[in-house]
Amino acid sequence: MPQTDPFHSIVPRQLTDTELARAMRLDMEAELDAINLYAAHIDATDNEAAKRVLRHVMDEEKEHAALFWELIRMLDPDQAAHIGEASEKFRLIIAGASHEEVEAAGERAESAPRTEEPPVRRTLTVGNLRR
Repeated sequence: MPQTDPFHSIVPRQLTDTELARAMRLDMEAELDAINLYAAHIDATDNEAAKRVLRHVMDEEKEHAALFWELIRMLDPDQAAHIGEASEKFRLIIAGASHEEVEAAGERAESAPRTEEPPVRRTLTVGNLRR
């Protein structure tokens, strides 16, 4: 029975946080793809039992995607800063702010001092010793 080799992409060393964040983005992409696939299956059937199972599995994938997003925020402080800026811009956009007001909020966020993230326990690896 053919299966994907779980070791086909293993690197000969531990990943850096930057590399792991990139890998998590790919994993999140797979979760989002699965969510869209299950939603299409739900839309394509009238079988209520199948819909219930698919919705359950789809909700699990949504949770996985959210967990990966939080992990990415932890691993990539620059990405976390962009998330904060986007949240403020989003709030302004849905409140009806002008384009200029929205962009000004982004400029303020870029010039504001960044707050430190809580310390993350890191393990020494070959990857982070190279830095």
